[in-house]
Amino acid sequence: MSDTQLPPQQLAEACAEAMFARDHASQGLGMRITRVAPGFAELTMTVRQDMVQGHGNCHGGFLFALADSAFAFACNSYDEATVASGCSIDYLGPGQLGDELTATAEERSRRGRTGIYDITLRNQHGDTVALFRGRSYKIRGSVRRLEDTAAGDTQ
Repeated sequence: MSDTQLPPQQLAEACAEAMFARDHASQGLGMRITRVAPGFAELTMTVRQDMVQGHGNCHGGFLFALADSAFAFACNSYDEATVASGCSIDYLGPGQLGDELTATAEERSRRGRTGIYDITLRNQHGDTVALFRGRSYKIRGSVRRLEDTAAGDTQ
């Protein structure tokens, strides 16, 4: 089977592998991809001491980063370079030092060049910490072959 005709699950895995290899931000925050499928991604991250803010909880920016990374892996699972066009997050509870947070991204709509994804962040007890909604926009190029992607293309 040629590289361009991979089954959808294998394609999603190949895209995640290629993206993660270049994603120094997610790697630096200790994120791990636990599952990926077409239009779906699940990432985990442990709350470290350097992620705790002045009230003793995980800084909201780190929660946002975890949700945003899960969003990116879900919407780029088709080997079509896709970027965020907007997003929002609602914080429902705190992340604590040592918590193992899981962000689960699920595609809700994908039509033409746009998509909508819902991401739920939960702690190791199953408590929902945040809800994130991302809107995606497909640009030109391949996820797996970065040189084929027009950087910054928004047309």
